[in-house]
Amino acid sequence: MANNDKIMSDDLKKALEVLKRGGVILYPTDTIWGLGCDACNEEAVNRIFQIKQRSESKSMLVLVDSTARAEAYVRNAPEAAWELAELAEDPLTIIYPEGRNLASGLIAEDGSVGIRITHEQFSKALCQAFKRPIVSTSANVSGTPAPQSFSDIPETIKSQIDYIVEYRRDETAKKKASSIIKFEKNGTFAILR
Repeated sequence: MANNDKIMSDDLKKALEVLKRGGVILYPTDTIWGLGCDACNEEAVNRIFQIKQRSESKSMLVLVDSTARAEAYVRNAPEAAWELAELAEDPLTIIYPEGRNLASGLIAEDGSVGIRITHEQFSKALCQAFKRPIVSTSANVSGTPAPQSFSDIPETIKSQIDYIVEYRRDETAKKKASSIIKFEKNGTFAILR
């Protein structure tokens, strides 16, 4: 096994243990590094709001490994939203009109929820192994710029995390946030980013 594969394998085990016990991780995603936790655990989600000093009225998105997994957390989504999620090649967050079965802080005031299907190796493997959605929000204090690489993440954030993934820490290529499309129940949509 190559050294990178061993690091990834060890990281997956450790991150999974932390998620299962309600902890918070810092991990690489298909976009920028993210703060993550069990998206169904109210206490863990509230802890991320505290770390980010973010208002609970501003919901956060979740990552899943497939549309099949996403379906358990969405109700009454237009078919076009599912088709787009399946076909997207670049990172795409879809805001579905009705979220369910998630921590309340992840469902917006209008009932919607943001979900992205990750295709990045580590985050996809983590979502598959955990078998639940994982919060993915930028590793910064709310209102400050989102870090573009691991080295940009402030120590004040790192010091509050239960487990920081080793895999991909040394990458310096700048990453960008996903595109965002919001769907309404009637199938209309708006491109938000």
